[in-house]
Amino acid sequence: MEFPTRDDVDHLVNAQPLPSFARVRYEPSTETVPDPAGAARKELNTLAVEDLDDGATVAVAVGSRGIHAIDAITETVVASLADRGFDPVIVPAMGSHGGATADGQRAVLQSLGIDEERVGAPIDARMDTEQVGSVTVGDTEMPVSLSTAALEADAVLVVNRVKAHTNFSGPIESGLTKMTVVGLGKQRGAKAFHATAIEEGYVETLRPALSVVEDALPLLGGIALVENFEEELAAVEGVPAGSFLEREPDLLELADDEMPTLPVDEVDLLVVDELGKEISGAGMDTNVIGRYRVLNAPDPEHPSIKLVYARGLTEATKGNGNGIGLADLTRAAAVDQLDLQKTYANALTSGSLAKAKLPVVAPDDEFAVRTALSALGGYDPDTVRVLWIQNTEALGELYVSEAVVPDLPDAATVVGRASLTFDDGTAAFTEQ
Repeated sequence: MEFPTRDDVDHLVNAQPLPSFARVRYEPSTETVPDPAGAARKELNTLAVEDLDDGATVAVAVGSRGIHAIDAITETVVASLADRGFDPVIVPAMGSHGGATADGQRAVLQSLGIDEERVGAPIDARMDTEQVGSVTVGDTEMPVSLSTAALEADAVLVVNRVKAHTNFSGPIESGLTKMTVVGLGKQRGAKAFHATAIEEGYVETLRPALSVVEDALPLLGGIALVENFEEELAAVEGVPAGSFLEREPDLLELADDEMPTLPVDEVDLLVVDELGKEISGAGMDTNVIGRYRVLNAPDPEHPSIKLVYARGLTEATKGNGNGIGLADLTRAAAVDQLDLQKTYANALTSGSLAKAKLPVVAPDDEFAVRTALSALGGYDPDTVRVLWIQNTEALGELYVSEAVVPDLPDAATVVGRASLTFDDGTAAFTEQ
């Protein structure tokens, strides 16, 4: 498909005067774990590792998220298990991510700094699953499938971040439970789960499915990670098997308190430099931008954003542009980065089809910004509220239009003024 060039569309939208911008440093108070890897080693001691036989194979389940220090934590967990006389193996627990292929899931782990040479353990990325049971949720009968690699191990340890989910809200959202049920279900298990959860409810589906998984899987427990606003770890905690549903609500509450948020709630235009699966399961964190675009989604209390312009994809997402459909505008350079096989594998498995839709595709930044400002209606450069961020995790530094400055919270400091310029259509901020 060919998208319009500047010559094709330039006459359709008039240029407007641009607002002035301020560069802002946003630093809410946070909790921080100074030595994440050391904390993970200590928390491993709280799990029933001593009950395993010498030489036992331990599957360390790791997902596709760009969690702070996940490479060092994984390496430390593997080394600690090996030091105790066990045989660790890494099992990707990421459902359909990586295009639902073994090579793709290996590539995702490698992009996170996790490979066999680095962590000192083999990676068993087989997509094979076995059905271990079924559950009835409401009126729906759901098969429960699990990774063959995990089932073949003598013990399974999951390592994952606990945080708000991008599709639903409840006492358990993203975390150890979801990784165990959905991530270790590979594509087949993840597809069955999402099809049921969309109809019957996510929490309502996770709870009974976890019970089946716990009966079938030699689950040792999990290392729960909670990130803070600065994308560093606020908590590292070992959670024994059988305690996930009891412990995760408190960890989720901490995650909500520490979660990155925009400094203001009322926004006319949000510009996002990059989206990616390592940033959020939805490419852009729906809790940050206040958009879900999935059936039975919660109603966001804030923020209120009129338009979103997504400029591109991260390198680590490897072309998986799931979440680009949350934007109103993108540019041709972002479309060139898309791997539709990976994007569609994710969307078809999760059932979140809208997140894989293409928004309006502008030829470049200059035309995209011009189009967005025109689409706001009654545009005034002195009153327009624009936020320009790197991604929905990295919110510690951003650009805001001058109209936003009076409403910034105490934790936000203006550190400079800047003008938005375009070089051959590509946006750049010039400090004044």
